[in-house]
Amino acid sequence: MLDVEAVSLRLGAQPVLSEVSLHVDQGETTALLGPSGSGKTTLLRVIAGLQRPDRGTIRLDGRDLSGVPPHERGVGLMFQDYALFPHRSVAGNVEFGLRMRGDAAAERRSRVDEVLGLVGLSGFEDRSVSELSGGERQRVALARSLAPAPRLLMLDEPLGSLDRTLREQLVLDLRELFDSQGLTVVYVTHDQSEALALADRVAVLDDGRVVQAADPHELWSRPATPFVARFLGFTNLLAVTVADGRVCAAFGEIATRAGWPDGPATALIRPTAVRLVPEAPLVATVRSRAFGGDHTRIELELGNVTLDAVVAGRAPDLGTTVGIEIEPGGLQLFR
Repeated sequence: MLDVEAVSLRLGAQPVLSEVSLHVDQGETTALLGPSGSGKTTLLRVIAGLQRPDRGTIRLDGRDLSGVPPHERGVGLMFQDYALFPHRSVAGNVEFGLRMRGDAAAERRSRVDEVLGLVGLSGFEDRSVSELSGGERQRVALARSLAPAPRLLMLDEPLGSLDRTLREQLVLDLRELFDSQGLTVVYVTHDQSEALALADRVAVLDDGRVVQAADPHELWSRPATPFVARFLGFTNLLAVTVADGRVCAAFGEIATRAGWPDGPATALIRPTAVRLVPEAPLVATVRSRAFGGDHTRIELELGNVTLDAVVAGRAPDLGTTVGIEIEPGGLQLFR
């Protein structure tokens, strides 16, 4: 439905987007994930027509959007600050786009009732937005974006200002809404757990480039670069050398598997692949631990290297010396 082809943009001498390509299918939710300054919001603005790229093509339903003004693109856009009108009621905010489009009053009332029901705010029509909680304002902004029935809905950090508990609940509500309505969505976030829970496909941006685009399972299982791995929250990234299928770090051999190419590499070691054993060539000291319910995350020190590990049940006491081994299946190499 949406095709972004080789879009680039510079602001002065600074490249903001570099040869960005993105494809979003009908009914699919695609998350743009990356740190601040990676180009996520700029890409959203370019798709919406609020910013013009230096080169590249954007098509929606096969239609080239070059030169098409924002209000004629059929795109709904919701910003992080919601941009609600404080002097208008909930209904007045939701119907704004319909009024600007020239819809009849009866049609506006019917559509407002419909979308407020979709976002769980039936009966809120006459309330002032200043009386609403943060979560309720978020739902009003979403309803306003949905009201004109856009072909493409785009949301820019819509949950960023909410507390964690409310954010987690709204992620579930949004996922259910997008799926039930068959919406096509581009969703900007810097929160990896939010992106993985909500999206059918995640595009990771770094310095204005898409460095990996994949479904959440593939992204988590096989990050394409050390940057992607770090941004997903993995910390066990080590410089290693591979020789004859043996992977060696500065503190010793950590794994063996036939077929690994020789040479220097960066190794990603998943915390779940670090096993504590009674006796092993590798010995570490427990430096910290954090209880997580059904597991405990611990930090191990091996010389000047630290490794995160996850253990079931009770963890060893701080300062304990333990043997460790690395399961080869939990190790990924980057050349």
